[in-house]
Amino acid sequence: MTKSELVAQMASEADISKAAAEKALKAFTGGITGALKKGNKVSLVGFGTFDISKRAARTGRNPQTGETIQIKASTVPKFKAGKSLKDAVN
Repeated sequence: MTKSELVAQMASEADISKAAAEKALKAFTGGITGALKKGNKVSLVGFGTFDISKRAARTGRNPQTGETIQIKASTVPKFKAGKSLKDAVN
C-alpha cells in the first residue's frame, strides 16, 4: 500500500476529505518522528510500539572491493507489533 492509497482509505473510512486525511497522516507521522528524536517511546496499545535502538560502531566490508571500512555508530527507529495487530494478521 502506498501513501496515497493509505490516504484514500483513511478518507473513505473516516468520511473526510483526502486533504484532511493527508493532513492527519502527516501529523501522525510527524508526532512519532518528533517523539523518537527526543528519545521517547510511542506506544499504541494493541497496535504496537515505536522505539529507538542504538547501534555501536563496527567494522564492515565494501562488497565491491572487499575493502574494510568503519561504520559509525547510529540510532535507528524500530517497531514492535502489538498482540492485537499480530492476531489480526494471522
